Amino acid sequence: MPCIELFEEQDSSYKESILPMNVKKRVVVEAAHSFGWHKYIGLDGIAITMDRFGASAPGGTCLENFGFTVENVVNKTKEIL
Repeated sequence: MPCIELFEEQDSSYKESILPMNVKKRVVVEAAHSFGWHKYIGLDGIAITMDRFGASAPGGTCLENFGFTVENVVNKTKEIL
């Protein structure tokens, strides 16, 4: 979902076609905070996000330390399946 605001402007049938209500295990990967995403991931989903402030390092190092790697995303996704 590239833009929450644009998604929210769509009609309910479109939203249902993108995020069906019967799909309960969703994963959000957001290189920022998780605020607002819980509405879309639900109780059974997970958010891989950066919910703290103050880390300083080269971008790739920060992304790796916060879990934004293919391996971590795959492993976290498998955990909820």
